[in-house]
Amino acid sequence: MTAQEQAATGGAERFVVGTDLGSVSFPVELGKIRELAAATLDDDPAHDGPGAIAPPTFTATAALWGEPASRRLELARGRVLHGEQEYEYLAPIRAGDVLTGRRLLADVRTREGSRGGTMTFVVIETTYTNQDGVEVVRERNTLIETARPPKADG
Repeated sequence: MTAQEQAATGGAERFVVGTDLGSVSFPVELGKIRELAAATLDDDPAHDGPGAIAPPTFTATAALWGEPASRRLELARGRVLHGEQEYEYLAPIRAGDVLTGRRLLADVRTREGSRGGTMTFVVIETTYTNQDGVEVVRERNTLIETARPPKADG
């Protein structure tokens, strides 16, 4: 069975826990720190000036760099929901840093939905390191792929 056929069936068997989903690297720019702080109404002076520290969810901007892990997993985009996001902060992220996030498939499970059909829960774990190799953030993102909608009879 091809990956496309497996994706159409919604089966969790098409995923292998521990699969390397690639990495993404991006610069931490002072202007982007300021923009995120303003967008989240965070007026902490630590987010401005020399040595500025990035707001807590700054690594979410990695979605704008590189290929999304969901695409590598060939999830059906029209049936994917964001289930959960959690962060573990290990060290400050500062303006001038260059972050590299390594993504792994951490967990896969299925559950029957209340309206019928199987839901597949996919957990992607990303570990971000800075240019010095220091781990700064661990992130876990749960995506939910819902079952293919039933075909109409007739």
